[in-house]
Amino acid sequence: MPGAEPFSADGGDEGALLLHGFCGSPFGMRRTATRLAARGFTVEAPLLPGHGTAVEDLVPLGWADWSSAVEDTYTRLQAQCPRVAVVGHSMGGTLACWLAERHPDVPGIAVVNPLVEPFDDEIRSAARSLLESRTKVWKGEPPDTADPTVTFPTYDGTPIAAFLSLNEGAEEVALGLGRIKCRVLVVSSREDHVVPPVNGDLLVSSVSGPTERVWLERSYHNAMVDYDHEEVESVIEAFVVSVTEDPGKGQT
Repeated sequence: MPGAEPFSADGGDEGALLLHGFCGSPFGMRRTATRLAARGFTVEAPLLPGHGTAVEDLVPLGWADWSSAVEDTYTRLQAQCPRVAVVGHSMGGTLACWLAERHPDVPGIAVVNPLVEPFDDEIRSAARSLLESRTKVWKGEPPDTADPTVTFPTYDGTPIAAFLSLNEGAEEVALGLGRIKCRVLVVSSREDHVVPPVNGDLLVSSVSGPTERVWLERSYHNAMVDYDHEEVESVIEAFVVSVTEDPGKGQT
């Protein structure tokens, strides 16, 4: 899909890994990635498996595919950069937490409207019923943005099996949040029609490291491309710079 391409930039010893959301692409991360690259960071914003092409490509995939791809990218990036901050939006935030739970050397994670606990039983039960009726893709609502002029590459439907797999991943992540000891920046939209802000509440209350919360008053779920995108880019840039300039700052 035009605009969904991965982003990569070679820089210095400080690295940044930027992870997009479910059914999305690196498009929403591109401005932040460009800003970090201009600051001299080595940056990777990968296109996760099944994304950025056609929705049918996402149908057979799940959490194991995305987490494995993220682990591989982080490992390659860390081989070049001793300090790698991780940034994620929505499912990308889930994956950022997953990495931080497994890699105590992550100096900090910045997450925007992250999913860190499964959707409620009613939603998942409805998804399973559709899957049992041989419905593979759930036709969804328009992208959740307050700015009606915003367009970006995304799928117009939700692969049901992949959605259920994402929830299994979120459940795994929720159980391990206490293992996150690095600095955590949580950026939350006051009004989010996809991932309830209570996910951010859970993250802030559960991690073991120091946290910072930034609230957005004008944007919905897709805040990386919505009215507040410049504020989001700015606070993430400042956070990534601060956690990578001194390795000691990232640990408690």
